[in-house]
Amino acid sequence: MTAEHQRLLANAKTEIPLEKWGPYLSERQWGTVREDYSENGDAWNYFPFSHASSRAYRWGEDGLAGISDMFQNLCFCVGLWNGKDDILKERLFGLGNYDGNHGEDVKELYYYLDNLPSHYYMHYLYKYPQQKFPYEQLIEKNKNRSALEPEYEILDSGVFDKDAYFDVSIIYAKYAKNDIGIKIEITNRGSNNASLSVLPTLWFYNRWQSDNTIPLPKIVKAGDKAVRAEHARLGDYYFYFPSTDTSYFTENETNYKKLFGLENKVSFTKDAIERAVVYKENVKALKEKIEGTKFSPVYHLNLKAGETKTIYLRLANEKMEDPFEKGSEYIFQLRKKEADEFYKSIIPQHLSEDIKNIQRQAFAGLLWNKQYYHFDIEKWLSQPDGIVQNNDARRKGRNWDWQHLKNQDIILMPDKWEYPWYAAWDLAFHCIAIARIDVVFAKHQLALMMREWYMKPDGQLPAYEWSFSDVNPPLQAWAAMEIYHIEKRQKGKGDILFLKKIFQKLLINFTWWINRKDPNGNNIFEGGFLGLDNIGVFNRNMPLHSEMALEQADGTSWMGMYALNMMDMALEISLYDISFEDTATKFFEHFVLIAEALNELGMWNEEDKFYYDTLAMKNAKPLHLRIQSIVGLTTMFAVSVIKKQALHHLQDFTKRISWFENYRKENNKFWPNEEKHGSDRILLSLIPKERLVYLLQRVLNETEFLSEGGIRGLSKYHEEHPYKVTIDGVDYGIQYDPGDATSDFFGGNSNWRGPIWIPINYLLIQSIIKYGRFYGESLRIEYPTGSGIELTLTEIATEITKRVISLFLKDEDGNRKLNGGDYDWFYQKEENSHLVLFYEYFNGDTGRGLGASHQTGWTALVAELMNEIHSKI
Repeated sequence: MTAEHQRLLANAKTEIPLEKWGPYLSERQWGTVREDYSENGDAWNYFPFSHASSRAYRWGEDGLAGISDMFQNLCFCVGLWNGKDDILKERLFGLGNYDGNHGEDVKELYYYLDNLPSHYYMHYLYKYPQQKFPYEQLIEKNKNRSALEPEYEILDSGVFDKDAYFDVSIIYAKYAKNDIGIKIEITNRGSNNASLSVLPTLWFYNRWQSDNTIPLPKIVKAGDKAVRAEHARLGDYYFYFPSTDTSYFTENETNYKKLFGLENKVSFTKDAIERAVVYKENVKALKEKIEGTKFSPVYHLNLKAGETKTIYLRLANEKMEDPFEKGSEYIFQLRKKEADEFYKSIIPQHLSEDIKNIQRQAFAGLLWNKQYYHFDIEKWLSQPDGIVQNNDARRKGRNWDWQHLKNQDIILMPDKWEYPWYAAWDLAFHCIAIARIDVVFAKHQLALMMREWYMKPDGQLPAYEWSFSDVNPPLQAWAAMEIYHIEKRQKGKGDILFLKKIFQKLLINFTWWINRKDPNGNNIFEGGFLGLDNIGVFNRNMPLHSEMALEQADGTSWMGMYALNMMDMALEISLYDISFEDTATKFFEHFVLIAEALNELGMWNEEDKFYYDTLAMKNAKPLHLRIQSIVGLTTMFAVSVIKKQALHHLQDFTKRISWFENYRKENNKFWPNEEKHGSDRILLSLIPKERLVYLLQRVLNETEFLSEGGIRGLSKYHEEHPYKVTIDGVDYGIQYDPGDATSDFFGGNSNWRGPIWIPINYLLIQSIIKYGRFYGESLRIEYPTGSGIELTLTEIATEITKRVISLFLKDEDGNRKLNGGDYDWFYQKEENSHLVLFYEYFNGDTGRGLGASHQTGWTALVAELMNEIHSKI
């Protein structure tokens, strides 16, 4: 057992399987709903990037490559200044939703290189230009580009040409749980000498601005090379740093005078250190200050071309005479060795070095995206922020009906810059991806969304902070079973208690779906948003004309999948606790009814051989919205294979389904089961075999869904054949967009109209594998369609997986598809060739990475795909 496995084993016995210190600091707190106190809900403009260095946050903190304790009382990050910028580089810069030609977008180069689940070793790489950072250029270029043009990225600006930049590695290595070594390693990649100021920064989250009963914490001088951080709840911590002529204390307080023309509450504000370093303001007065709530020692470095300099620091809850008595480097070498040993036990060692590197960075990104998330809706609505007065518009505005929601937890975020807030269905994918390295935390995270401070009393799960009432696909039961089986393979035994706890909460959520999203009681569901960013011709999340109803193929499919997953869970539990057998029967029968509705109430189009959303209109025939998209393919996700041997132990379930089958067949009703003569397995599928074949013929057609990098979100058929429909005199349409949406529909974020999404590919591949296990050699299909080459479904799943993985792998020229060709010059450099970004989605034609560049959460599923077919790569 590795040292890291021993630490995880110890953490598993605690109430919350989490280390006290970790990378829990967000990379963007500004521009979030939590910090928005405006009347109109304009989060991006109410708290813009330009305010971030001068304005204290209310609900959390952010910083560059930072860490904090699990309640974010005390924070640490690295500040930088190249001598040319107008501000310190304390946080990552990016565009708000109104500035980017494709929505919000981070405009920095940073990489998550390594991390352990216990965070005893963490490595972050940031690339900082030696020229002035092109803030204005990035804003103007993107603002002036149309939706038809690609985003203007920082590598387009020229500031990284001729290697005129610094590599800044920030590495953390814990001596013990509350004792952290910090290493800042700076390399001048340019051919000329260059200077850089480095500001390791320690500060307290400003809770006292909203609660004057909280004792004011403080950071005080504790010698020439140490300060003491005093906090009533956290206790005392000591920050040790190398000798320097310059160090500054200030307060983590808003500069009201600068931002709003009001009197400041304190003499020295959050931005005082920045003003002193960049503009030489109040330097003498600031140097005389000997305590505060924010502190930075300052190191002015001059680096020759190619030179590397290193700064060692230490943050510990003990006072030490010589914090580096054993030398500065040994702890980093020791923890790096432990990290190597841990991942050697996780990642198959016969894989190529490139694949092992991709997997390790995927896991690192997952772990770096852990974030402290604090949001109390009741307080947020009722208490003003001290800048604007409260008003009725806010009290009945965004999320007003979620006042039970009181979140203060560490959560796996999709992306700590672009999505520094959780999303219910994103998290389901994240939990599967992280289960291979920390299954206990994966289980904890999945269960967290169903706790009473998240789940609404009526059973609805929160979607995301922009609208907690939006509806995400109900993937929690599926994710629970995926995690259960991962742990069972790891340990030889599954966690039945975990399944029981999840099952009980999901009973409530399933009931909410049935009562709220099936208005006609016919098992056809009208989910609304459903996570697919309105892949239809109009916004599915907005109410339609009173005499129209949108019956959604994917809403119905997700619910069929949900019922089947709940049945699978109940069956597994029943093998250990027979009292769950009845509920297995209940969900089986519900699945049958949903399958019947999907297949016999008009969603299948016999001419196109495809499932479509249906627009039901009063006094008119239902209208198929003939869009060939992932919406119709979700019908393949609801599939399960049951071994007959398991049913021998469940006599009541077996008896009931036998009766149900006989009754339905005698009355010519739909039946979704299939059995093969001589087989020990039963197939449960939302769709019949012949319709599965029709769908696969489209999925595997390179002129439709199949691309070189996986399955597209919208069929390429719609490139030459855009879909148009007129409803009540209004024209609606959709066409294939391989990359970012060219439409500003749904806030410019309709990005399911062609690109490749890793989580959808993962779901599809897993479903095809299940079909393959049942049909085996008895079902072979052309791959690709029209090629004349027939493969089994298992072989097809492997081939699709290889295409998805190819997005990340180096080709024979050393390039990766995800870099899109334009930036190969940068990533072919020796120091950059190993760097991998995990994009939100990928161009359906070229494979270029798009959207959030660090959405390692669900895109990290590629590591799981690599593990599944490692013997065939």
